[in-house]
Parts: sequence; structure tokens; C-alpha cells
Amino acid sequence: MGNRVIFEKGRDSIKTSCISFCQISSPELKDIFAEEFLRDELPLPDLGELAAVRHWTRLAQLNFSVDANFYPLGSCTMKYNPKINESLARLEGFTDIHPYQDQETLRGSLELMYNLEQLLCEITGMKRFTFQPSSGAHGELAGMLMIRKFHQIKGNKKTKVIIPDSAHGTNPATAAMCGYEVVVVPSNSQGLVDIDKLRGLVNSETAAIMLTNPNTLGLFEENILEISDIIHKVKGFLYYDGANFNPLLGVAKPSLMGFDVVHLNLHKTFAAPHGCGGPGAGAVGVVQALEDFLPAPIVNNKAGKFYFDYNVKHSIGRMRSFYGNFSVLVKTYAYILRLGKLGLLRAAHNAVINANYIKEKLKNCYEPAYSKICMHEVVFSCLTQKEKGARALDIAKRLIDFGIHPPTMYFPLIVKEALMVEPTETESKETLDYFIQAMIGINKEIDQDIDKVKNAPHTSSVKRVDEVKAARFPDLRYRF
Repeated sequence: MGNRVIFEKGRDSIKTSCISFCQISSPELKDIFAEEFLRDELPLPDLGELAAVRHWTRLAQLNFSVDANFYPLGSCTMKYNPKINESLARLEGFTDIHPYQDQETLRGSLELMYNLEQLLCEITGMKRFTFQPSSGAHGELAGMLMIRKFHQIKGNKKTKVIIPDSAHGTNPATAAMCGYEVVVVPSNSQGLVDIDKLRGLVNSETAAIMLTNPNTLGLFEENILEISDIIHKVKGFLYYDGANFNPLLGVAKPSLMGFDVVHLNLHKTFAAPHGCGGPGAGAVGVVQALEDFLPAPIVNNKAGKFYFDYNVKHSIGRMRSFYGNFSVLVKTYAYILRLGKLGLLRAAHNAVINANYIKEKLKNCYEPAYSKICMHEVVFSCLTQKEKGARALDIAKRLIDFGIHPPTMYFPLIVKEALMVEPTETESKETLDYFIQAMIGINKEIDQDIDKVKNAPHTSSVKRVDEVKAARFPDLRYRF
């Protein structure tokens, strides 16, 4: 039975319909339901409730999740989501509303959005925020569209956006989508932006630089003020990719580094659920110079009356329907209020301590890409292991047998055979030690029984697959 998909299960003798005709009084409605929703030709499986529950429960048990497993995905901040945030987001006052309601009936929700904006402005140093974007990449697009419109209105001839070679892939994609030429600035031997190369690339046509700090190597850009000065001198903007903001909570504000636009992945940094494409929220904050370019509407407060303000002078327009993923905003608001200023600071400190703990414990087995103190994530190069016959991919696959989700592989691209590990602040020392011992054990296996590593995983429901064939000819059946 376990080898069949749900459409191959069931018996004709079992009829389970969620619609009871005895509950439909109108003959016309009965005909509509029978014709439109209960068509005989639909190949729906006829399963009893118990069989259906077991089917979906087994599927759920096959999944990795942060609720059940260590999830050290670098550059993704897969932290645990406190369940109290979920409960608060499910309050009837939040779930039983609709964006088409009259504003007079939405005052509480508007107040929450307004208050959350004030908190994020305090945390980042930005002047205003929009909550419309649905993800970090969507937020990037919003931010760069504002920058583009600003230059257009000012009559600035700007054609280029500078992006570090270690950047997230969404950065060059966003710049290109906005019509800019992407100019790559290389990293120096320390893993930071090469300032001398940057000076040579910047000119009057530079619209902006897109980077994150700490960068995608987990390193703090020590020359950020100099970078800011170089870009601002040619009337360009600094765009802050907020995917790596977790270690800066309560520590440093992007505005003090010279950033003009910030996107925050609320679904990462502030512990809303993350994965499967949503729900996400890529809140975007801007300095005063770009305030008039925000997507409309924004939430304003007049004498304690909160309302949607559509009067944004140079607005780039809507980024999506309605006003964003509201439930994520509720969870973010709850997360910030619950931790408070000192709690956010402690979260940032613990994230940095945990990453450096892993780095120091593994540095004799796996070579850190850069020897300096890292921030929230550490990047290892598995070139030594590759010389013995085991790739970073093999090591990542072997971790599955230990109940650990593989870290990010082969990113950033400038590190050969990279494994990027981000433990976040929510993991205990016991969990970190378990991960460290698993990594050390795998390194020993490479010397003693390399086939065990190269053929991993061994205990998972799906064993090693041909990635190319799996992508081109997917087999959707599962086995348990």
C-alpha cells in the first residue's frame, strides 16, 4: 500500500463527500453542485477518513521541519517560530477581517501596522516602511523601483548598479529587472568588498550599490562608511539586503552605515514561519529622500485615528493586491514586543556566539573560508575532503542520516566546495554539539569508509537520486 499515491488508493464502495445534499434546500443549487463540483469524471480518490489522515500524516513525517530537526541553512535564518505568535495571529479580530471592509472597522489592525512600522524604523533608522512586498526578493524589487523613479524624476542619468561577487542571486536579478546594467565588484582576500576596485567601478552613472552587512560570507563589512561615501559622492543610493540582519538586532542600525533603503525578511529575522514560498513579508524601509516614492497606501495616524493614506506624491504604485501578508505582520509585532530591546540584542549576540562556536569546533576538520571572527553564519570550504573523494554535496547528504537538514551548499559561489552554516540563536548547545560531532564523524568516515558518505543518505525515505533525471523526469510516488 505504501508505494501508491493517493489517487491510486481507495475503493468505489467508499463514498466520502464533504457536501451533504440534505443541507442544500434549493433544487437549483443541487443541480449546480452536482454539475460543477461533483462531476463523475473527476478521478478523485474515494478514501475513508482514517485512510486519508494516515496518508497525509505519513507525508508530513517524511518532511524536515524546524519543529522537528536542526535546520542550519546559511543565509536563510531558519529560526524556530514561537507558537505564541501563531496563537496571536489566529485571534478572531485578525482572521475574520477582509481588506475590502470599511476602514472604520479596521482601526485595530491599522494601529498594529502603524506601531510595527514605528518599531522597525527605530530598529533600522529608516523614516518610513511599506509592508506590501511578499518576500525579500519582492522587497528588493520595490526598493530598486523607488531608486529608479527617484533618478528619473531628478533627471539623473543612471544606468548601472554595483553588486558584490558574493551577493545573493536575487540582487543582480532585481537590478536587471529594473533595467540596470549589473557591475560586479570583487571581494578582497579578507572576503570584504575590494575598496580600490570599487573606486574604479563607480562613476556618474552609478545608481546604487546592493549589498548586505554582514555579507553573505558571514563577515561584517568593516569599510562600510567608506563604501557609503564613495556611492553618495556620485548621488547613488545604498541598498541593504536584509537577509542577514539577524546578528545586528539592537546592535547597529543600517542608517548609521549610510544605507538609504532596507528590506527586512520579516519571515526570517522576526521568526514567522518560513519555507515553501510563504507566507512571507519583505518589508521595505526608506530614508526621507525616498519617502514620497513608497507604494501606496501607507498607514498614517491623525489624532489617534489610523487610516490608509493613498496620497503618496511619487508612489511607484502597488506591489501586490491589498496591503501585504497581514498575519506575518502580527507575528512580527508579537515577536518584537515579547523580546523587547534587550531580548533582540540577546538574540543577535547568541546568533553570533553560536556560529563562532561551530567555526572553532570544526576548524581542524573543515577549513573556514576566512579565518576572522564571523557573524551569524560560517562558511567552510570542503576542498580537503574533495581531494579525498567526498564533495560538499556528499557531506550534506550524509547529514540527513543524522536527522540534520543539509546546510546551504556551494554558496557563496566564490568559495569552492562551500558549506554555509547558520545555527541562529534558537538552538541549544546540546544541538550544536550534536551537529559538530556528526560533522567530525563524517570527516572520519571519509578517511575510513568513504562509500558510506558518497552513497548517503541511507536512512531517509528517498535515497541518493540523479538530480538531473529527477528534475527532468520527476517521479511523484513516495515510499514509506
